[in-house]
Formats: sequence, structure tokens, C-alpha cells
Amino acid sequence: MARWALSLAGLSVLCVAVCPLFGAAPSVAGRTSKRLASVGSEVVRLAREESRIQQGYEDGLREAGGHRRLGERLARELRQEELVRAALLQDAGAVARAQYRTGGFTAHGSMAVAEDPVELLELQSTDTARRQRLARMLIEADGRRQALASGRLSATVSLQTVSAGVSALRGEKEAVTRRLARARAELNSLADAAVRTGQCEPVDLGGLQNGARALQDGANGAGGVSAAGWTRPLLSYQLSAGFGGTGAHWSGHHSGQDFAVPTGTPVRSVGAGTVLFTGCGGPFGMSLVVQHDGGWFSQYAHLAATLPAPGTRVRAGDWIGLSGTTGNSTGPHLHFEVRRTPDYGSAVEPVRWLRARGVVL
Repeated sequence: MARWALSLAGLSVLCVAVCPLFGAAPSVAGRTSKRLASVGSEVVRLAREESRIQQGYEDGLREAGGHRRLGERLARELRQEELVRAALLQDAGAVARAQYRTGGFTAHGSMAVAEDPVELLELQSTDTARRQRLARMLIEADGRRQALASGRLSATVSLQTVSAGVSALRGEKEAVTRRLARARAELNSLADAAVRTGQCEPVDLGGLQNGARALQDGANGAGGVSAAGWTRPLLSYQLSAGFGGTGAHWSGHHSGQDFAVPTGTPVRSVGAGTVLFTGCGGPFGMSLVVQHDGGWFSQYAHLAATLPAPGTRVRAGDWIGLSGTTGNSTGPHLHFEVRRTPDYGSAVEPVRWLRARGVVL
């Protein structure tokens, strides 16, 4: 009995020491997945916020430019109107001096040829009409000058107001950009750690994914699905390394099309299908393959996070991952392949493949 007691005590001590080790891995994996989801959501949210502020900033710059150009045009017209007014005042002064010298009679010509008072009045009426026209022109010139001055003042005030708003947006954008850079750096670090430890669990972005389709449908047509049922893997991007290229980073020819995008950019399924499997390591880093209804397969590689689990049904345009730089990658981008089979080595030229299905990159 003593030996049994000692054995049980020893097992208890051993369990206290060892059991937490066996329970730690799932806990760490869970924490990593939650942190990836949190940071990934923050990157997506901040990127949207940065885009919104940038759009407002650009709109403000255009509006400020419009007020500035209007003010400059009104200033030019005001200077011209001042010249017209000065000429009219000079003419009116000449008429007033003539009236003073002649006692009010300013008709041109010799009074000797028109001794009849009626004829004299007729001669004077022409000059009277001229003076009246001159007075009317002065009044009209003053009205135009006041309207131009008022318009110029209004344009100046509007320019100052809009410029203040633009300045505030500039500061706001700089602050968001700094936060976004930090969040992207952390997302890259978390993704690398997940790949290194083999803990590439799907993450849930929650409400951000729920509003994704409405946002992409309004992205200037970039998120639309073609009549054949296909779409782009990203909404905004720059094409970089193409299919079939050679380089130091590939053992053979480049097997897909690269899209240069910042870390954390939502990656979309190009068509309806089922998530076949996800990868976690190797040259492709964190990756995902979708099996499409027509027998084709699409691969998305170098991700920072995958969103749906294998077996999940997806539609064209659904978010399936966040772009990153895991695996054999020199910077943030999406490596995209279209394959005849799920396996590496069966890829076809993806740009032409998509174009044949109504999607132009």
C-alpha cells in the first residue's frame, strides 16, 4: 500500500508538471487566432478609414481649387470693372466742368446757327441724353463692381473654410496612416509566427465581412461579377510578376500572377465553389485553394490570414483571406493561380483565363 501511495503521489506530481504542457498548444493556437482576427480586423477597418479620409481630402482639395480659381477670376473682372468705372468718372468729370464753364449749356456747335430756342433745346437734348446715359452707365458699373467684390469675398471665405477642413483631414489621415502601418507590421509578425508554428487557423472578422459585398459592389464596378460568374481576386491592386516569368525566387517559371497590395487587403474568391484546403508553410506560406463548380481550381498564396475553413461554400467576391507576405515573398502581395487540378504544376495563364470569362484585370 505504501508503494502504491508513493506511485500515485509521483503520478500526481508528474501530471502537475507535464499536463499543462499538453494543454498549452491549443491555448496558444487559440490566442494566436484571436489576435490575428483582432489585428486583421483593425487593419481592414483602418484601411477603410484611411481611404475615406483620403477621398474627403481629395474632394476638399478640388473644392478649394474651385474657390481659388473663382476668386482669381472675379479679381481679374473686378480690376477690369475698376478701369471702366475710372474712365466713366473721368468722362463725367469732363461733362461737369463743361457745364460749369457754359452755365449748363453744353450743346456742341455754334449757337449762331440756331437762334430759335426750340432749335437750341434740340441741340441741348442730345447732350442731355448723353449725360443721362453716362450716369446710368456709372450706376450699372457700380452695381457690377459691388457684385464682383461680394462674390470675391464669398469665394475667399469659402476657400479659407475649405482649406481649414483640408488641413484637419491631412492631420487626421497622417494619424490613421501611422496606426495602420503599426497594425500591418503586427499582422505580418503574427502571420509569420503562425506559419512558423504551423498554427494557421481560419480567423473570423465578424461584422467587417458582413458589409463586404455592399462595399465591393460600389467600388466603381471593380467588384462586379461577370455574366459568366467570375470576378477579380482584389478590388484595388497593381499587377506585378506575371505568369511564366523567371527569377531567383522561383525554382522554375512563375506559376501565377502577382498582385501588389498592402498587407491586410481583403482577398476574394474569383468564383463560386468550395474551399478545398488551406496551406501553412513552404514557398506559398499561408495559402488557400478553392474548387470551382466548373472543375477548375484557384489558389491564393502568401496570405496573412485565411477566413473560411476547408469545406466552406463561397460565392464569387466573398472574402477568403487577407493578403500578406508569408512564405517565399519579398514584400506584401497576392500570388494567384488558376489550376486544372488542386496540385502545383497544373496552372494556366490566369490573366487570359479570367479575360475569357469576362473579367479584365
